[in-house]
Amino acid sequence: MRNLNNMPKGPATEKIIMGIDPGTNVMGYGVIRCVGQKASMVAMGVIDMHKENDPYLKLGHIFERVTGIIDSYLPDEIAIEAPFFGKNVQSMLKLGRAQGVAIAAAIHHSIPIHEYAPMKIKMALTGVGSASKEQVAGMLQRILHISADEMPKYMDATDALAAAYCHFIQISSPVSQSKAYSGWKDFINKNKERVKK
Repeated sequence: MRNLNNMPKGPATEKIIMGIDPGTNVMGYGVIRCVGQKASMVAMGVIDMHKENDPYLKLGHIFERVTGIIDSYLPDEIAIEAPFFGKNVQSMLKLGRAQGVAIAAAIHHSIPIHEYAPMKIKMALTGVGSASKEQVAGMLQRILHISADEMPKYMDATDALAAAYCHFIQISSPVSQSKAYSGWKDFINKNKERVKK
């Protein structure tokens, strides 16, 4: 695992983005460094909670570990994968709590948070919203030039890295930037030809 957290921050165009893939037993995280239109992996890994049986202590562990990762890499922004809502209500509730605690850790550090649906992340990386975890991991490996020995055991880590890279694509795209409005007045000012007088 590469660790560049001791490197000094570069020019103003540099940005550190942290991605989180929420989970109750395994939570993935990934960190990328973006300079202009280029991104590189800083770190990725998982928070393994299999040995912790108490659901509330798990949440406390998530908060502590996410806080520690934030303190280590000092991200400018955090991208988090939205929970996939299935039919099991209890699983949804647990996953939502885990995501909420990770978000609370980011809020505690005053870091902007961006949430992306799993399908949007897959689409951004592979062009296919139904892509497998293996396909997403393989695309990340090629795009970010990650060696085979750096690839993690758990794909929760690559899912988190994918969330970070998806956000990098969003903020780097001229199309996404042109669609960002601060309010109705801003929309009208930027789209005068579309607004009837």
